[in-house]
Amino acid sequence: MTNRETAAVELRAVTRRYGTGERAVTALDRVDARFEPGTFTAVMGPSGSGKSTLLHCAAGLDRADDGQIIIDGTPLDGLSERNLTKLRRARVGFVFQAFNLVPALTAAQNVALPMRLARRRPAPGQVEAMLAEVGLEGRAAHRPSELSGGQQQRVAIARALVTRPAVLFADEPTGALDARSGAEVLRLLRTAVDRHGQTIVMVTHDPIAAAHADRVLFLADGRVVDELTGRPGAERIALHTAQTEQVAPRTGAAFR
Repeated sequence: MTNRETAAVELRAVTRRYGTGERAVTALDRVDARFEPGTFTAVMGPSGSGKSTLLHCAAGLDRADDGQIIIDGTPLDGLSERNLTKLRRARVGFVFQAFNLVPALTAAQNVALPMRLARRRPAPGQVEAMLAEVGLEGRAAHRPSELSGGQQQRVAIARALVTRPAVLFADEPTGALDARSGAEVLRLLRTAVDRHGQTIVMVTHDPIAAAHADRVLFLADGRVVDELTGRPGAERIALHTAQTEQVAPRTGAAFR
């Protein structure tokens, strides 16, 4: 279990650049951010603000050029690719907009995949319990093509949570879903925080989705420019979003 005095994830003066010379773009500009255990944070900002770059660097999917990223007390800088992969498998969960399920595998097999890749055998009933937790009892043998979009995303959430990671990163998890399915996915994420003390960092453009979070960080031009805490409502988030979007994104930026 994560030490309550240790941040689930911490970014210290993190910078990420792409390109060289006159075409170089700074996607993240000395970003400081701390995500405490058992909290739900939404990351918002206009196109080009660096939201997904922040998520990918924080999760160890992309390497920062400068600064330090620490997951569950372990600094990522200096880790070999092999050890970084091991850390991600053990301590990090992912939920993406496109679900990223393996089409040939059943729901149960998809949920068990992170443990299989780590050469660990799920405990008896563990996978079935995770599927039941996301409301998919009786769907264990179904393949993704036999499930609705909302059901597929619930499988993805079960897969992300089965290892009880230090942090779950969600990149626009409701972006491909209708309003009803999206609301169910957000309820499941909120329940994971409230019931199990899960830490979640979610990129979203939707103030209604962000309203499920405890805190909202606003990015513009690669920097954190604003923050709301205390479960801010959707209307307040929408107002701050509009204010943030007045900060013009960097010319030629290609980051979300």
